[in-house]
Amino acid sequence: MTNNYRTEKDSMGSKEIPSDVYYGIQTLRATENFPISGIKPLATYVDACVLIKKATAIANGELGCIDPQISQVIVQAADEILGGKLRDQFVVDVYQAGAGTSHHMNVNEVLANRALEILGDEKGNYQRVSPNDHVNYGQSTNDVIPTAIRVGALLALDKILYPALDSAIAATTTKAEEFQDIVKSGRTHMQDAVPVRLGEGFKAWAQILKDHKQRITNAATDLYQLGLGGSATGTGLNTHPQYRDRAAELLGEFINKPLQPAPHLMAAMQSMSPFVNVSGSLRNLVQDLIKISHDLRLMDSGPQTGFKEIQLPAVQPGSSIMPGKYNPVMAEMTSMVCFQVIGYDTAIAFAAQAGQLELNVMMPLIAYDLIHSIEILGNTIDSLSKRCLAGITARRDRCLSYAESSLALVTALNTHIGYLKAADVAKKSLETGKSIRAIVLEENLMDEQQLAQVLDLEKMSNLS
Repeated sequence: MTNNYRTEKDSMGSKEIPSDVYYGIQTLRATENFPISGIKPLATYVDACVLIKKATAIANGELGCIDPQISQVIVQAADEILGGKLRDQFVVDVYQAGAGTSHHMNVNEVLANRALEILGDEKGNYQRVSPNDHVNYGQSTNDVIPTAIRVGALLALDKILYPALDSAIAATTTKAEEFQDIVKSGRTHMQDAVPVRLGEGFKAWAQILKDHKQRITNAATDLYQLGLGGSATGTGLNTHPQYRDRAAELLGEFINKPLQPAPHLMAAMQSMSPFVNVSGSLRNLVQDLIKISHDLRLMDSGPQTGFKEIQLPAVQPGSSIMPGKYNPVMAEMTSMVCFQVIGYDTAIAFAAQAGQLELNVMMPLIAYDLIHSIEILGNTIDSLSKRCLAGITARRDRCLSYAESSLALVTALNTHIGYLKAADVAKKSLETGKSIRAIVLEENLMDEQQLAQVLDLEKMSNLS
């Protein structure tokens, strides 16, 4: 060993590794094998893996499977990483060896080498603290990685997506109350429809988001059952009989969730259906979120040649050539992120069905795509709420003008003069440019007082 390098050995031979890094030989091999995207593991996913290692070290120490001192230093190293240290040591590309062995060993090696340092020993002296024999005691990539996906997704949901949804629900609810007395033209098939309240539209969006949050929450309960303790194939080989329960209990305490061993560990390791279910609930959400973002853009279109019923906040100049132009950039960004989430969901579905026999080797893709979907979607909704929804103003006069000129007002005449006569009134209004009110009075279809009551926009747009 030179001052700048240390030599490590694995089952394939020896390699020199920079002395200052905390990862080891298997991580180095992975970086050489997979220079694919330059995308490193998500911080949330690293947290999930390290939390698992902390829980398993405590459990194995309590059960006498590893020396209590070794257990303690592994836990100390894990806590340091969870506190923000050594985050640059997780270096394996997200597109890597099947099942996630490369990333898993990266975690094991960093923890082992930091534990050795805490003990006053040299990095790479794996006789004393081994990535495999101590940090990974009773574990396998095959039960750790699906557990890490569960934990990572739960962490991302709680920290990012749920708060963002709550913020969006609050913002749309506030606007619903603010705009409740504003009447606007409804539109169906992109054509005029009967009047509605602008506030009710925002109230509908709030309800849609509430419903989606509940669907996602329900889907996330599938993540509570862990295959941890199944070891390589779900049989629990090389594990203590009490290990699976204690590890799940500790991990549940760390993230404040009712985690428990799955009723059949082999099933929990083989099936990716919980991840497909959660991803599907995200896809369901973004399909409505795309519509909301498109609606915002339509309602703000203009300023002179579009609807311009609302004004979205101007957050940046909109053109490199047209002065004074402002674009609905937050809504545009929202749609693009939603398209990406749909793409991730499709990739997750393909990966989930690609397992064979006792293992699904496509888990690294599922891990990245699912957790990343949750995080970018949460960040997007949060930004949309703060920089768009909360600052929307209404063009009251514009809304009323469209509502009063809408041919769909004839719908209110149906029960008084009949559908066919009402249709004839609409046709004549369009041909002559005269108002519906004027044509009805000219043809003596209704008297003025009765017509005023029937064409009362406030009454027509009041949600019954």
